[in-house]
Amino acid sequence: MVEFIQNLINNDLISVIVVSLIPMIELKGGIVFARGVGFDFFQALGLAYLGSTIVFIPIFFLLIPLLNLFKKIKFVNKIATKAESYVQSKAREALEKQNQKQGKRAMSERFIKQLAVFIFVAIPLPMTGVWMGTAIAVFVNLKFKDAVLPIILGNLLAGIIISALASLCLALWTIAVLDYILYTLFGLAVILLVVMIIKIVKQKPDSDVQKGND
Repeated sequence: MVEFIQNLINNDLISVIVVSLIPMIELKGGIVFARGVGFDFFQALGLAYLGSTIVFIPIFFLLIPLLNLFKKIKFVNKIATKAESYVQSKAREALEKQNQKQGKRAMSERFIKQLAVFIFVAIPLPMTGVWMGTAIAVFVNLKFKDAVLPIILGNLLAGIIISALASLCLALWTIAVLDYILYTLFGLAVILLVVMIIKIVKQKPDSDVQKGND
């Protein structure tokens, strides 16, 4: 996998950034790829962090306009509406979990939303990261200035965790193990994408979304 991407793009630095831009692969795949082609801990973390973080700005500002545009196009209207409902449900779920953790502690609604986004992005698991984290920030109605810090700090923490795990793998095994990990990440991303599409197709549009279409 590492060699294939190297041959495809023919520039290791750009390759790391491109891999880090891919939804569901993002920071995790970028760091693993970067270590696989020989970048050290900080180089790999820096490049993958840059590539995975810069998508925050276009997603934040274009997500709603693009969804609204697609909802006006007849043959993709239903899918766009269901996709919006799916992201809204994810946003509610993240917010509800954080509210439950806070219990009766007095915290502002804005801070709870920021904390929910930060934790979602910071935990380096499948389906978490800047892409979905930014979508959640949009749908919990965080302003851009309030969403920036949770996203960039959450992604940094996730990057440090993944970088440490990649270094541990290199210490215990040969560099070839990173290639297997990268194959696994890409395979998992494809599976999760299919699962997400199935969930979106089965998603029942929220009443708020349906009202917006009427």
